[in-house]
Amino acid sequence: MARVARAVRPRLKRAAQSVKPQVTRVAQAVGPQVARVTDAVSPRVARLVASVSPQVAKLPRPNKTWQFTAVAATAGMALAAGVVTAAGPWDSSGQRTAERDHAVAQERSGGVDHGRNSDTSAKAPRPAPSAASVLVALGGSASTVKSAPTGTALADVLNPLLGNSALGTRHTAAVVDVSTGKRLYGVGADDALTPASTTKIATAVAALSALGADHRFTTRTALEPDTKELVLVGGGDPTLTAHKDADGWAGLRTLADSTATALKKRGTRAVTLSYDKTLYSGSELHPIGVNENLAPVSALMADEGRTDDSSSGPVRRVTDPAADAAEKFAGFLEERGIKTTSPGPSKATARADTLATVSSPALSDIVERMLTNSDNDIAEALARQTAVATGKRADFEGGAAAIAAQLAKLRLPVKGAAFNDGSGLDRADRLTADLLTALLVKAGDPAHPELRPVLTGLPIAGFTGTLTTRYTDATGAAGVVRAKTGTLTGVNTLAGTVVDKDGQLLAFAFLASDTTNALEAQAALDHTATALAACGCSS
Repeated sequence: MARVARAVRPRLKRAAQSVKPQVTRVAQAVGPQVARVTDAVSPRVARLVASVSPQVAKLPRPNKTWQFTAVAATAGMALAAGVVTAAGPWDSSGQRTAERDHAVAQERSGGVDHGRNSDTSAKAPRPAPSAASVLVALGGSASTVKSAPTGTALADVLNPLLGNSALGTRHTAAVVDVSTGKRLYGVGADDALTPASTTKIATAVAALSALGADHRFTTRTALEPDTKELVLVGGGDPTLTAHKDADGWAGLRTLADSTATALKKRGTRAVTLSYDKTLYSGSELHPIGVNENLAPVSALMADEGRTDDSSSGPVRRVTDPAADAAEKFAGFLEERGIKTTSPGPSKATARADTLATVSSPALSDIVERMLTNSDNDIAEALARQTAVATGKRADFEGGAAAIAAQLAKLRLPVKGAAFNDGSGLDRADRLTADLLTALLVKAGDPAHPELRPVLTGLPIAGFTGTLTTRYTDATGAAGVVRAKTGTLTGVNTLAGTVVDKDGQLLAFAFLASDTTNALEAQAALDHTATALAACGCSS
């Protein structure tokens, strides 16, 4: 058979990966009681949309081309002068007029009318309070944002908190002014420690810089001429789903619909079904071994090889994601009147005719989903895709090398860093607080708008992803702190952005090793980030 012949060719059997978790485009809560902020900045346009009650943290489907933003804040948001073009219902000061209407409806309290008649009555809510402009050009004379915090003031606030015994015997930290890239505070900022899942920030930056924010991953079916061998070709889409409701992601059922239609037009109702996962190379099994946090890394998989209907979090995985996806695809074809053989491994030739394709949402959406849910499957897929895009071998080693090379290309401080995977599950990974903050600053750089999803994908304290259940008792931090978490046994990390009390946009990274109680260590990190948000530390 054609499939058997291809299965034994030397070039066959390249293994790979693919991933799936839930979409996360961000909701950001800002203000004392109200405000959700979502930013979307195209390469030449920056929009900031604010408003929603703190109870709402709904993550929309991936229906945008791509979105990104520096961050939203109580006092404002910074973007480089000349990059921002006002769009949407702004008034002359940058205050979104819709914010007033929503706040009035929600809070029944407020301040001035912003120059408009609010038509309030004795029983109606008073106008919403005035807020600072939400778009502030860096270095602009109209800016009311105070100067950056001083190192001495930050040390007074952060040193006692970072000295908490819950953070173990080794910890490092850095705080950087996003507008200038200047480090304002550092403790061992150049010392490389185990980063855990904050590694995903580096993976995201590398993938976006190598592939572009609009890049999409394609899964296709190809029919070999004269043999009636139909090959399901994996393109490394980490979000391919077999669920009936694809929820905006590429659907295996949709591919079956199109493929069956194409076959019937050719008068074909029976095929030899094969699958091709040769985009990736090397071992599919992560060095940590079989683990509920990660499926075997394959270029063809559906729903991350999960054995239940979950879309994120640990769960038992299938042992062969590609074979599992092909079996499901065979069932979908049967339902559509196409008989198939039991699928086996093969490789589509250059002579094969592509019958149908389905493509993932833009990479920007996938990155946001990865960061918000700390999705290991997506992270490992993006490491492999970065390797493919840059001509390196698409295995664990090649993916790690590709990430390091991309960061060096961006002139980021990679000295001391060591990459062994894309997810941070490998305890041999090493990053510095200096590099983590530099990654965040680069993502906010107007010269690199393609990296903005790194910021929009960060979990929002008290609202989204891995921070949904954290910061619930942290006054002033919910909706203001946005950070990627990292947790391994004895390792706890946190890296993200915050706008302090003076309206300054800051990037921070806190890494702790040799911790003995994960919950206590997380609480200590959260308290430190909360203190940074509340800090009025300008000179």
